[in-house]
Amino acid sequence: MASTVLVVTALEDITADRVIAALNEREVPVARVDPADLGPGLTFGARVGGAGGPAWSGRLVTGSREVELGEVAAVYYRRPTPYAARYRHLPAQQRDFATAEARHGLGGILNNLQGATYVNHPSAVTRADFKPAQLQLAARLGLTIPPTLVTNDAGHARDFAAEHGPVIYKTFRGLPSSEDGHTGAIWAQRVDPETFDESIAVTAHLFQAEIPKTGDVRVTIVGGRTFAQRIAAPDGALDWRRGNWDELIHTSITVPLPVVAALHRYLSAFGLVFGCFDFALTGDGQGAGDWTFIECNPNGQWGWLPDADDITEAFARLLAERSTP
Repeated sequence: MASTVLVVTALEDITADRVIAALNEREVPVARVDPADLGPGLTFGARVGGAGGPAWSGRLVTGSREVELGEVAAVYYRRPTPYAARYRHLPAQQRDFATAEARHGLGGILNNLQGATYVNHPSAVTRADFKPAQLQLAARLGLTIPPTLVTNDAGHARDFAAEHGPVIYKTFRGLPSSEDGHTGAIWAQRVDPETFDESIAVTAHLFQAEIPKTGDVRVTIVGGRTFAQRIAAPDGALDWRRGNWDELIHTSITVPLPVVAALHRYLSAFGLVFGCFDFALTGDGQGAGDWTFIECNPNGQWGWLPDADDITEAFARLLAERSTP
C-alpha cells in the first residue's frame, strides 16, 4: 500500500517546512524534492508497460532520500524552482531544449503518479490561475464580483471608467524578476481615465470598478476545512499586500454558509482541494451580499496568517489520510 507523501517545492520554503514538520510528527513517510535539481543531485528512472503494467514504476533519488514512485500516496505541490533556472547558464537554444525535455520528462512522471492525491495538481493550478476564468466561475456560482473589463483598447477603458468609475487597475500576474534577479510588484491601484492613451494597446489590461469596501478577508480552504481572517492595513491602503505584513491587523471572521458552499463548488469545478480566496467586504460581513469575490490563488501563501498552525494541521491531516494503509 502506497504511504509516502512527496513534497515538490524549492529548497527554501517555510510554508512547506511547516507541513513537513507536521507530517514527521505524525510519523508519515515524507520526501522533499525540487525537480530543478535534476542532475547529479537528483536522478530518476521510471518504467511503464510490459510486466509492470500501466502505472509508472521506478525510483527517484535525491541527495538524502530514495523514493519508490509506486509508494507515493500523496503529492503536496508547492512552489518548485522553474526548470529553466537549472539551465540558464546554457546558450538559449540548448537552455530551451533542456528545459522542455526536463519538464515533459521528469515533470510528466511526477504529475502522473497513478492513485496519488495531489494538493493541488499542477494542471489544475494552471487552469485555475487565469483571473478571467476565476471571475466567470465565481459569478456563475452566485458570488458577487466587481464589474470588470479586460481590454487593450483605450476607448473601451474610458467608456468603462465613465460607467463604473472610480476604477482600479490590477495585473494578471506578478512582476517577473529582472535580469539581476531582483523582484518587484505592481499593486492594485486607482487609475485616472484621463491618462488612458494608445499605450494600452501594447498588452492586456484588467480594470475593475472600485468596491467601497469596509474591509478585506482572506479565506483559506484545505479539504473540508475553512479558515478566514479579516485583514486591515494601518494606513487603510487599497491593496493591503503593498505594506509591511507584520503591521497588518487580523481578526477572525465567520464566512456566511452560502459563500462557503460556493467556494467548495469553486474548488471542485477546477479540480482543487486547496485555495486562498480574497474578498472585499461592503458591510459587516454577516450576509453573503457583503462579500465581493476578488480572486483565488490556487497555490497561495498562508504561513503568515494567525491561524497558520491550524492550517498546517489541516494540510497534514489531508495528506496523512491519503498515506494511511
